[in-house]
Amino acid sequence: MPIRVLPPNVAARIAAGEVVERPSSVVKELVENALDAGAARIVIEVAAGGLDSTRVSDDGSGIEVAELEAAFQRHATSKLADDADLDKVLTLGFRGEALPSIAAVAEVEMVSRPAGSDSAARLRLVPEAPAELSACGAPVGTSVTVRRLFARLPARRKFLRSPASETSAVTAVVSHYALACPEVRFTLTIDGRQALQTPGSGDARDALVAVYGAETAAAMLEVGNGEPASTVLVDGLVGPPQVSRAGRQYISLFVNRRWIQNRRISFAVEEAYQGLLMTGRHPVAVLQLRVPPEEVDVNVHPTKAEVRFRDEGAVFGAVQRAVRTALLAGAPVLAAAPTLGLSAQATAPLLWEHGVRVAATTAPPAVAGSPGPNGATQAIPATPSQALPVLRVIGQMGGTYIITEGPEGMYLIDQHAAHERVLYERFWRKRQEGTPELQGLLEPLSLEVSPRQRTLIAEQAEPLAAHGFEIEPFGDGACVLRALPRSLAGGDVRQAVVEFLDLMFEEGEGDRRDRVAMSLACHAAVRAGKTLSVEEMRELSRQLEESETPNTCPHGRPTMIHLSADALAREFGRR
Repeated sequence: MPIRVLPPNVAARIAAGEVVERPSSVVKELVENALDAGAARIVIEVAAGGLDSTRVSDDGSGIEVAELEAAFQRHATSKLADDADLDKVLTLGFRGEALPSIAAVAEVEMVSRPAGSDSAARLRLVPEAPAELSACGAPVGTSVTVRRLFARLPARRKFLRSPASETSAVTAVVSHYALACPEVRFTLTIDGRQALQTPGSGDARDALVAVYGAETAAAMLEVGNGEPASTVLVDGLVGPPQVSRAGRQYISLFVNRRWIQNRRISFAVEEAYQGLLMTGRHPVAVLQLRVPPEEVDVNVHPTKAEVRFRDEGAVFGAVQRAVRTALLAGAPVLAAAPTLGLSAQATAPLLWEHGVRVAATTAPPAVAGSPGPNGATQAIPATPSQALPVLRVIGQMGGTYIITEGPEGMYLIDQHAAHERVLYERFWRKRQEGTPELQGLLEPLSLEVSPRQRTLIAEQAEPLAAHGFEIEPFGDGACVLRALPRSLAGGDVRQAVVEFLDLMFEEGEGDRRDRVAMSLACHAAVRAGKTLSVEEMRELSRQLEESETPNTCPHGRPTMIHLSADALAREFGRR
């Protein structure tokens, strides 16, 4: 084909693909515009996860009527005057690509009234149709409504997830910017229901209350790097070691108020907790990095989600030192944290309560389609060929592996993975029988949950109930727990349920009921590093022998490694 310039509409759709990936991308760009306009109040309204409509309204400076149409031209911006300004970007938006990219893939209506103007103007844009500009009444500020996102691009729309998943992504964006800008009052409404509201008091801890709850906010430690000579200033809040989570999504990083994803700086935060957190636990942190604008390049990614530092090592060190100093000052003596799984007293009866050998009459499904360790799907058939031989327990190594002997040699069993498999199949059978193992609470327990967790609870209501959860909304930001699976009943129930919800976020796609069973099994399974008695090891080995698919855990990891007698003989020179 000959070289030619692409038609404007095709070029616009290509550019939109770089900026607008999903509804949360739209929300991010519009919220950043509102913040740049000096808004003190921002209202986000989402319907069907943003697939039907998204509206972002603010009380910022507004746009003059003569400039409304220009705002939707490619590379049009009020934030840069010349190329020298790129070396010291102080605003969140500056590329001039967001509004035209959104208008290329959706129907857009903008209503704006600048301060000092008697009336507002409305601009309506529909792809491949002339713009409609008219006068209207509205308060000072700007409101942008985006409807039918990707409706004319079915190939793009089919890659979007369910409305609940898209809603979760929108909630995450709003939550992060609410933490970044505590002086702004954010209100998020999802399908007509208020999901999040911050007071806009300017106190970061008040914003944390709205996002993570009062208990977490009260426990957070103040961070300030105290290095006036440093070019990198770090401040914010971090959780003490006892406030931790099962996932990394609770580390929020902001550079000059811009929310960023940077693996190395996130690693600096985790490094500061070295020796303070158990394996598999991650911190809660909200950190503001203030860097001279000429020391950071924000123009390296179309969505501005990534930045490049001129001296990343200095930033890494400043973050690590600031967080570590706060942790040591707030908790100088490291206390032994209790196990966040089952307590030692609760583990034994839960592990070994079925002492009678009962043949399984209902086989659980193959774990086809469940994510493997590298993200690929596994297809593991439940066939008798996977049955294990009778194994004789010899001992335990490193508090993690059970050493057993069978007719074909030695088997090393990963006790956590093996117990996950046993529990997963037990939970599956109980679900099929309609008899979940639940523990009712004498008094209902009120739980403060994040907006994302509330969304998850609503989305997974049926599968949660099928596994023994009796949980229901209780006002804004709280739920009431009346019963829970017996496997979560040991130890700190509140922390156990929060950790379980975190694990649910970490799970991949698949049958929702299986995701609940997988998360329950992972949470309740005996942990690596726990010393087991000989009888406990024998019972776990026996239960694994009875499993339908004993060779892998529900996530696809191997439960054991086999070293044959012939291989051992060869290694010792006997063959």
